[in-house]
Amino acid sequence: MAEISRPPLRLRPSEQRTILLIGDLIASAGAMFLALFVWSRYSLSHEIARLVATGVKLTQAERIAANTDLKIPFWFYLLPLIWLLLMVDSYETHTASSWRKTLRGIAVAPIVGLLGYSLLFTINQDPTSLPRIGIGVFLLLASALTLVWRGIYIRLYTSSGLMRRVLIVGAGKAGLSLVESYRKFNPPPFILVGFVDDDIKKQKKPFHGFAVLGTSEKLLELIESFRVSDIVIAINGAIKGETFQTILDAQEQGTEVTRMPIMYEELTQRVPVEHLESDWVIRSFVDQVRVSGVYELLKRLMDIVGGLVGVFLFVITFPFIAIAIVLESGTPIFYTQERLGKGGRIFWIYKYRSMFQNAEEQGEAKLAEVNDPRITKVGNFLRRTRLDEMPQFWSVVLGEISLVGPRAERPELVAEFQKQIPFYRARLLVKPGLTGWAQINYGYVASVRETMVKLEYDLYYIKHRTLGMDINIVLRTVGTVLRRTGR
Repeated sequence: MAEISRPPLRLRPSEQRTILLIGDLIASAGAMFLALFVWSRYSLSHEIARLVATGVKLTQAERIAANTDLKIPFWFYLLPLIWLLLMVDSYETHTASSWRKTLRGIAVAPIVGLLGYSLLFTINQDPTSLPRIGIGVFLLLASALTLVWRGIYIRLYTSSGLMRRVLIVGAGKAGLSLVESYRKFNPPPFILVGFVDDDIKKQKKPFHGFAVLGTSEKLLELIESFRVSDIVIAINGAIKGETFQTILDAQEQGTEVTRMPIMYEELTQRVPVEHLESDWVIRSFVDQVRVSGVYELLKRLMDIVGGLVGVFLFVITFPFIAIAIVLESGTPIFYTQERLGKGGRIFWIYKYRSMFQNAEEQGEAKLAEVNDPRITKVGNFLRRTRLDEMPQFWSVVLGEISLVGPRAERPELVAEFQKQIPFYRARLLVKPGLTGWAQINYGYVASVRETMVKLEYDLYYIKHRTLGMDINIVLRTVGTVLRRTGR
């Protein structure tokens, strides 16, 4: 058997994210040092001008100013790390490969940074410890240098030499679902070569614009001809022995082999609930959902700290929000509902009322819709900024919910959805959250189909949750609040 020529180096999403982080860190570190230089030169010239104005001769003033130490606060050296946090929305490879999304991310980051600095400058007792020149120059240079670096990255990313070349084994429902998701990305995350399928009727036929190139007998030839770097197994049920052996041969000779659910997760950051087999479900949601005690402890500490900060903000903003609600639609200011928590335990949530009174006159649970007429004008603002959720911070402190997790749902809706959506109750394996992976990626839902997509995000979070992922979700939620893109 002839050996398959190895494809050129192809970068996986995790490797691409690492490169993005390193590049942004170098760009922001360069911006910090340049900002220090500009700040020092500005301070030197300012000090010379001040001394001259007091009657000191120019040469003497220059010597005095040159020997004056520039007091640089320690936190200034942390600006590159703060910049990475401000860019947190831009580290998904699909986002980073798009010029439009990249420009939006780089535009938002300095604005958020400036708002944060302005808040600190307002409440700080010693404004001299917050150098305006240094911060302003850093934000400008970090934006410019990051933009240059991201332009280089996009150019490299879209180069065919660095993109993976993928062949899908199986042109059935699973394979077509994968292609449907793939076609939604522009630019594409990899180069899709086509399908392999043993069904004679499918040969040479296009599916979503991609042809079935041959049967599994020709798999090795196709890998060689099309310089395939990855093959995705999208076969539901048993695989023929000959096909399985051919796949093993390809793997031995350097081709990456991935199962469809794993590639789907990588592509969409969701779990494909319609294409899961029972053994995969058991492995993923029984064996692998266990997390370390350290993670649980740190998550709880994060909940307590974040919950207390949220309660403080709730107390400060309550009078203004309460008056706005009463003036538009009267009382009550809050509304309460039963929700299901971890393990199906019932608890009560408290939120600012964002709908008119008696929004569910028949007493029947109903999902919120786009442009829902039941939502008040004040309620629409509260929902877009997620301020309607603020009373729930107390529930976070009490431990009934977490800062991050699946959205808590009403018992009657859970009972209905679990009849129509596979594995729906699996989301009850963890505490519900004030925000979550589904909320920041998909928002509210208005149909069973949308609820299933949101479940896919929830199950992805349950399977992959880490403290880093929780922090990422919290930071992205802050961005949602500032951009008012909630619903």
